[in-house]
Amino acid sequence: MYSLKERLIELLINNKAISKAQLDKALKIQKDKGGSLKNILVQSGFITEKDLMSVLSQGLGIPPISLVRFKIDQELIKLIPREVANKYQIMPVSRVGNMLTVAMSDPLNIFAIDDLRAITKLDIGIIIAFQKEVQDAIDQYYGENTRVAIEELMEDLKAQDIEFIQMGGAEEKVDSERLFKLVEEAPVVKLTNMILENGIKTRSSDILIEPMENSVRVRYRVDGVLKEAESLPKNTHESIVSRIKVMSELNIAERRLPQDGRFRLNINNNNVDFRVCILPSSQGEKVALRVLDKSQAMLDIDKLGFSGDALDKLKKCASRPHGMILVTGPTGSGKTTTLYSLMKYVYSPEKNLITVEDPIEYQIEGINQVTARAEAGLTFASALRSILRQDPDVIMIGEIRDFDTVDIAIKSALTGHLVLSTLHTTTAPGSVVRLVNMGCEPFLITSSLIAIVAQRLIRKLCPKCREAYKPGDVLSARLGIDIKKSKDVSFYRAKGCSACLHTGYAGRVGICEVLAVTPAIRDLVLKRARENELKQVARNEGMRTLREDGIEKVLAGLTSLEEVLRLTVADE
Repeated sequence: MYSLKERLIELLINNKAISKAQLDKALKIQKDKGGSLKNILVQSGFITEKDLMSVLSQGLGIPPISLVRFKIDQELIKLIPREVANKYQIMPVSRVGNMLTVAMSDPLNIFAIDDLRAITKLDIGIIIAFQKEVQDAIDQYYGENTRVAIEELMEDLKAQDIEFIQMGGAEEKVDSERLFKLVEEAPVVKLTNMILENGIKTRSSDILIEPMENSVRVRYRVDGVLKEAESLPKNTHESIVSRIKVMSELNIAERRLPQDGRFRLNINNNNVDFRVCILPSSQGEKVALRVLDKSQAMLDIDKLGFSGDALDKLKKCASRPHGMILVTGPTGSGKTTTLYSLMKYVYSPEKNLITVEDPIEYQIEGINQVTARAEAGLTFASALRSILRQDPDVIMIGEIRDFDTVDIAIKSALTGHLVLSTLHTTTAPGSVVRLVNMGCEPFLITSSLIAIVAQRLIRKLCPKCREAYKPGDVLSARLGIDIKKSKDVSFYRAKGCSACLHTGYAGRVGICEVLAVTPAIRDLVLKRARENELKQVARNEGMRTLREDGIEKVLAGLTSLEEVLRLTVADE
């Protein structure tokens, strides 16, 4: 009867995967230092893990699997403790009836299989996977820190016999003293900090803590896409929300009204600001945190990813002594970052630069920044009236929301100031129509407006795992790409690896369309032309649309066709 080592040696020698000399050297290393023969062979460079997996798969009749794109049900994770998964490098994959299929890097480990049978009371089926993929899956799905923190929190709550008072209308009472005591306890602090730190580690722009019927869902927005992470017990919800309220200096006893605040943490010697919004919902208070990590901020206009001609056009407009530049796009499209970058570009000690924002996202040295506070009567419009008496050269308005603000902004641009602001529209030509709808006279728009930038943030392909391919004729025609002309250009798509958290993407880059207000555009604005007419003339004058700019990023290998289709609309 073969031992496990003998079976492995037989498979390797018969398949000529290693030489006799390599085997003897590996056996000597094992005798001197111990360890797994399989790992020694790979670490010594005698065989690659891929070839070893292929030999084992064919010789043992066990199918291989790639865990990178495989989504594992959380119910399966509960069947095998993390310490067992780590010890044997095992990951549960599926269950059908009484058969549990697991992925292993070492399918010859019969001790692991016997232990699994005893723990799960199920029959065990084996498939082979790379050791790194198994370990990455364990780290991804088990979340040891989360589990330990939750267990400590639950034990602490039981020990203190604290019961949260549920919302119940007029008779609701909140024991603030007991809540304050609870949120200062170590388990609550640890659990809350862990959620925030995970947001930083994953480069999240937002963290959502949402009460569900029987649990608390935590989601992170990474590169513009929400990803579900920890699922916490329902009775941890109030403690986490209360802890965040205390950190943000909000009213811990108020649960019926929305609250906004902010706080700062020092994580790894880096100051990170968190903007907090708490919204009452039917299941409890939902918390949304905007992560403002200054170390991740890219406030250089040359590094935002804008194409050369669009960037040159934007710089030229920003260098003018007066006029108004608008940056448009949906929430989270990087408008504020572009405004900050423009402010830094035009800054000089000889100029007086003032901003009015709600709230201030990044402090910039040399620029005077004002926070709008509507509840205290300091609106964008009232702040602008005071700012104009401060003799400014450049004014940045966080957002144009109403007629009063846009009216003062236009008048400021007409009286010799450079005004930068944002507007919530989807395209650059559509911004002109939006201004007219807000009540602005066309002749005032043409006299003050010098450029409009519409932008999006598009995900960049992970350079470590992107996969080359040739798109089909149908998709190419849909995007207006001539494959024959682009035959020397490589197209890439997302694959996924541990470096990019198995998403296939890492980081984002800006795409934009810059509409410069030329004499032809002014004539159309005065005629109250429709958006499609403005767009057509702008394209004739050289404006590259969002879709066209996205295609350029695809041809440069920065992003995928799927990402361009997701974020842009076809040009008519």
